[in-house]
Amino acid sequence: MDTPVLPMPAPLCLVTNKDGVLALNPAALAVLHSVTQPVVVVAIAGLYRTGKSFLMNQLAQKRTGFPLGPTVYAETKGIWMWCLPHPHRPGVTLVLLDTEGLGDPSKVSARVGGPRQPIEAELPVTPICVQDDNHSDAWIFTLALLLSSTLVYNSVGTIDQRALEQLRLVTELSEHIRVREKDDNPAFNFVGIFPGFVWTVRDFMLQLRAGEKTLSEDEYLEDVMRLQTGGGQKAQERNELRRCLRNFFPRRKLFTMERPAADADLTRLEELREDELQPGFRKQVDAFCRYIWEEAPVKVLPGGHQVTGSALAYLTEKYVAAISSGSVPCVESAVKALARAENTAAVQAAVAEYQRGMEQDLVLPTASYDALLAVHRDCEQRAITLFLSRAFADHEHQYHDKLVDKLEMAKEEFCQRNKEASEQRCRTVLQELWRDVELRLQRGDYVARGGAQLFKDDLNRVLEEYKQRHDKGVRAEAVLKEFLREHEGLAQVLKATEVQLELAERQQEAAAAEAEAARKAAEAWREEQQRSMEEHKRQLEQWMKEEQRTWLEEQQRVLEHHRKEYEALLREGFTREAAALKEQIRELQEMMRPPKCTVL
Repeated sequence: MDTPVLPMPAPLCLVTNKDGVLALNPAALAVLHSVTQPVVVVAIAGLYRTGKSFLMNQLAQKRTGFPLGPTVYAETKGIWMWCLPHPHRPGVTLVLLDTEGLGDPSKVSARVGGPRQPIEAELPVTPICVQDDNHSDAWIFTLALLLSSTLVYNSVGTIDQRALEQLRLVTELSEHIRVREKDDNPAFNFVGIFPGFVWTVRDFMLQLRAGEKTLSEDEYLEDVMRLQTGGGQKAQERNELRRCLRNFFPRRKLFTMERPAADADLTRLEELREDELQPGFRKQVDAFCRYIWEEAPVKVLPGGHQVTGSALAYLTEKYVAAISSGSVPCVESAVKALARAENTAAVQAAVAEYQRGMEQDLVLPTASYDALLAVHRDCEQRAITLFLSRAFADHEHQYHDKLVDKLEMAKEEFCQRNKEASEQRCRTVLQELWRDVELRLQRGDYVARGGAQLFKDDLNRVLEEYKQRHDKGVRAEAVLKEFLREHEGLAQVLKATEVQLELAERQQEAAAAEAEAARKAAEAWREEQQRSMEEHKRQLEQWMKEEQRTWLEEQQRVLEHHRKEYEALLREGFTREAAALKEQIRELQEMMRPPKCTVL
């Protein structure tokens, strides 16, 4: 069961940026690692001093939290994190990431050397020195994109060319992010991994109209995103930015907000009561918060696997480690590393679940091998279900196979414990029943006249009572055979052929019963192995079909987005660009064959 997020009274800095050096904060990472629930991750970016932190506090339903500053200098440095119970979704944690403002003139520059190449990101986390202010902005923006499931971009005024130019970083993302380890066209694949994009425009004073037509906020955003005609370099640069925004972010949303209060009150927004804010601004902020709470999705990895807080912490470490080595963060490498860690942990958790269930439900010794197998099947089913709920990207099913082997070993261990418990119980019972026989042997009752018959009667009584006991377990016949063999010498002591014959007959009966029990156990074991193998195959096939279905749905969404963009390019008259995109669509269709996964 996922552990609820612990109370986090205030944000913590997750990624520090001091004098141009980025580093991870261990305290914040520890908090994130402790979150086992799926996470909705909302990051906000934008120019410094545009009110980003105020919006994040509203999402947290707090008046204070992320710092607001009354001066022209940026208050937030690096990336700050606040983990909170999701207000609308039980069992989900809302992670808010407030990033430092872009273009802050107070940033101090430093340098980093070496070419950037995609790597596996298995390096220790160390500080990263960024080259200049633009690189500092680029890496902060890159991390916000990679970590979030919804990215909020905050600006002021209107969406004009100047506002779009402030998003120029979007055109450079192929220099900062790789989707695959071997990726000749990373930008084409961004749509499959990038978060939803929400643009908030503060202090918006224009009317949303196009001629006589009233526009919705989203219609206004799409109108701004239309490509501009003209063949000059300026037009090409402007269209490149628009194409990037359209291609990378298929889920786009716009919120416009009027000025929150009178100029004199803007420096103390944290102190203002709700009724001191402009009514229109309050309504617009409420609409923004409702949209985020109701529509912002849980973060998922390629393949549809939901990200928990602990997984998000792992990805953060991998991405920052890649940056710190002077390399480009690679999503595929980070996800592969995460899959190895998560799948290993899933195997361990599943084995622990199996062992807990067996210890709790199994009463040793069991009456039969079938009784033990019945408990084993139930515990094994729970363990496999737990593993499949946590594992992902196990395309070669190596972790599933490893789990099956470990469960088989654990079952054999419980079988051995069951045998040992049965042997101990049987010996205790036999010693108890044999006590009267021992007393008569000591008194010499069996060497007197009629002693041989008396011994036979007592032996039959002991064996009958032993047979009637129902708590002996699976080794009852084997222990009895051994017990009788240990007392073979009594015939010589009593000097009675009848006793010798009786003991030999009883040994033969016990041996036959032991052989029959062993045969039944072996047959039950073979049947259980066959059943287990077929059940594992069925579960694995079902799980893999679900993974393939999710993968195809993801690719279908990407394909549909590119088709819409292709149609838009044709409508806008950009036939050359449409032809290039059509070829990429064809390549994507060729690739849309499910990965080859076989169940042996």
